Amino acid sequence: MLLPRPWTCLCLLAGGLTGTWGLGLSEHPDIKAISPYLDSDMQSRWFDFGGDTIVRTDKYIRLASDKPSRSGWLFSRVPLTATNWEIIVEFKIHGQGNLYGDGMAMWLTKQRAQPGPVFGSTDNFEGLGIIFDTYKNNRPGVVFPYVMAVNGDGNTAYDKDNDGKANELAGCSARGIRNQNIPTKARLTYFQEKSLKLDLQYKSEDEWTECFEIPNFKVPPVAYLGFSAETGELSDNHDIIYVGTKNLYQHNTGSNSGTAGPSTSGKGGTKFDKYSAGKKKGSWSWFFLKFVLFGLALTGAYVGFTVYRTKKRGSRF
Repeated sequence: MLLPRPWTCLCLLAGGLTGTWGLGLSEHPDIKAISPYLDSDMQSRWFDFGGDTIVRTDKYIRLASDKPSRSGWLFSRVPLTATNWEIIVEFKIHGQGNLYGDGMAMWLTKQRAQPGPVFGSTDNFEGLGIIFDTYKNNRPGVVFPYVMAVNGDGNTAYDKDNDGKANELAGCSARGIRNQNIPTKARLTYFQEKSLKLDLQYKSEDEWTECFEIPNFKVPPVAYLGFSAETGELSDNHDIIYVGTKNLYQHNTGSNSGTAGPSTSGKGGTKFDKYSAGKKKGSWSWFFLKFVLFGLALTGAYVGFTVYRTKKRGSRF
């Protein structure tokens, strides 16, 4: 459900329409939303999905169920080509047992819709993977569930026996991300070749925890957004509830005209707005002062000219 540039937004919202399960778009100059998950012919215009994926149009897309040896995937048909972007995913990993696995992943890769052994998606991928690994194979000293970024060059296999240790760029432990009562969210923010940042919300609602930030990272300029999950002997439900993507931009600021920043409001946006307002106010004050000075100069010139004319006339008599 990625939409064409300049603004890209994918919204998986359950029950977005009443009375029909057709595709609906709510138009806005900056935002486009798509709901629900399937068209009226029980197909998706913007997504391909396969494997053991289950689509519940009123609730979620379940990539892998709480049963052994399940795997499924969900991939956009249209690539994400924005330069700077933010992706927010609401999901839920949950199940009945005290032993569980294996996990799920979010992908931004050149390949799309290719099932495989890496959390339900293909190995030897080219691009970025964000892994939500719930089962510990062999990572001494690491607390699971574990969330990490992995970079694929198209040739290197995923180090599954060691939970991706050889492929990891950055990561964090996320104990408590499973079976949470609040919405579990991941927010991935990217500025082209400058930074990649992941924040998580799972401890309490509206409390974001930074997982990692990677400087000078490069995502493929054309990448497909996808999700996948798998279970082994142990299992869990892996549900995608909502996905939203958007461009990030900042007004040109002199020498930094090529840089980008968040388009969303917040502390940063508030400071930028106050600065702009102050600058505009100062510009008007300076313009008014120049106008007054110019008027005084004209008045002085007129008075001087009048005195000069008077003196000239007096000298004639």
